[in-house]
Amino acid sequence: MANVGSILGEFVTDDVPGKISLADAVARVQAEPVPYALLFERGDLAVELFIPRGRDAQSPHGQDELYLIQSGAAILDRNGERVSCNAGDVLYVPARMPHRFESHTSDFRTWVIYVRAHTDAVVSG
Repeated sequence: MANVGSILGEFVTDDVPGKISLADAVARVQAEPVPYALLFERGDLAVELFIPRGRDAQSPHGQDELYLIQSGAAILDRNGERVSCNAGDVLYVPARMPHRFESHTSDFRTWVIYVRAHTDAVVSG
């Protein structure tokens, strides 16, 4: 691996990837028994690729989430609010909010960026 520390400066060290290719991320997800793979984690930040297999059975997380829709389309149920999404859209889900993707197309993929919430507030319905 290239010395990403020299490429990206002091914010990245040699053990953290400076680039995650979509092809590598898809291969990692396909090798997992679950429909996602953790690709990057550092401090309060984590990145996954999520490719649902059948029904999305995720439960609320303790971190805020950004979904960057890479391909396909779906409906995101955000605690009862139904939001349609397509490739190129960015969606936000606050920590602890119930959510799941429904009616997703077979080519649906999304990057998931987790950011640790710096609050003890609980999102309620």
